[in-house]
Amino acid sequence: MIKCIAVDDEPLALELMESYISQVPGLELMETFSDAISAWGFLQKNPIDLVFLDIQMPDITGIQLAKSMNHRQPMIIFTTAYSKYAVEGFSVDAVDYLLKPFDFNRFLEAVNKAINYKTLSDVTVNPDDDTAIFVKSDYQNLRISTREILFIEGFDDYIRIHLDSGKSIFTLMSLKCILGKLPEEQFLRVHRSYIVPIRKIQRIYNQRIQLGDKEIPIGKSYIDSVKKTLNLKK
Repeated sequence: MIKCIAVDDEPLALELMESYISQVPGLELMETFSDAISAWGFLQKNPIDLVFLDIQMPDITGIQLAKSMNHRQPMIIFTTAYSKYAVEGFSVDAVDYLLKPFDFNRFLEAVNKAINYKTLSDVTVNPDDDTAIFVKSDYQNLRISTREILFIEGFDDYIRIHLDSGKSIFTLMSLKCILGKLPEEQFLRVHRSYIVPIRKIQRIYNQRIQLGDKEIPIGKSYIDSVKKTLNLKK
């Protein structure tokens, strides 16, 4: 469940936001505010995942409010009638920018971006939980911490484990076999030749996954499972 608030000095705009939010399973509207100062006070005391935030408001603008939220920074989707604020809006790492008037489909597109972002952000590993696997390479059994794996590449009869350090480990094993050794909630097969750690996915675009400076293709037969696992819009 994503807890959210809406901030807008226009009553009709707030009513529309309430209506849209009520139609999306997984979104819980905690409060609405007609000014940024009241919203700021609420955010200091309550953990919120997502803020729908108008930009041009009296006293404090939405941009100023966003920049002031350093503690427990929520995701932000800006809503405004003025396209000139778009660049400044994204300068504070907004998830999306909705230009009024927007319909429900455009609203849902922005919400799906937020859900995707939260899904990836929630995939964390306890630093004290040093999960490791053993693989045989060069006649020895090597211990590999799963936190060090950048991605795994499969070939005909062996795999190559790429590590964060830039090193690689080759072992005679199938991708299916290595996937069975890995924590299933942390790794995802995205292609017949690739397995990636979910927490290291930086972005997904054009059926490709970015991991640092590496790009991994998403196989056609894996698209649906990737979208389902990461809660992406179909």
